[in-house]
Amino acid sequence: MGAGGWDYVTRYDGDVEAALATLQAKVFQEEYGSDARYRSLGDLYEDEEFMGTEGTHTILDIDRVVATDDPPTRSGIADYGTLRPLALSRVMHHFGTNRPPVEQYEEFAAAANEAASHEEHEQSLLGECHMRWTGYYIVLYSDDRPTHLGIFGFSGD
Repeated sequence: MGAGGWDYVTRYDGDVEAALATLQAKVFQEEYGSDARYRSLGDLYEDEEFMGTEGTHTILDIDRVVATDDPPTRSGIADYGTLRPLALSRVMHHFGTNRPPVEQYEEFAAAANEAASHEEHEQSLLGECHMRWTGYYIVLYSDDRPTHLGIFGFSGD
């Protein structure tokens, strides 16, 4: 099926795990709500053959949040399926602030998705995710308050 990148903006009330669970419930409903094979996200995860070989190419391929902003490693089996904060230095590099606004994240994500070349995409915000089956999040701000997460990553082979 190939590799596929994904990105989302979701509400954030101070709990990354809760924001991820809410986003995953929404995406599951959008992708599989009328699919008789999977009545719940748990049913989807129980299909180890599908999840282990093909995956969903969505945030549903992520199963846990980790606190470290160290980049994941291909040799670190525990890094697969993780969502981690983008390092502050990389947030500053892309946004010029440690409190990026929602609108700016959406603008940068759209530009990355429309990149004309592989090289342009690699230099973009979404190009920060180099390892498949992983993702990053950034806390986003509205009126100087943390209100959303920008979440992006990569799935597939």
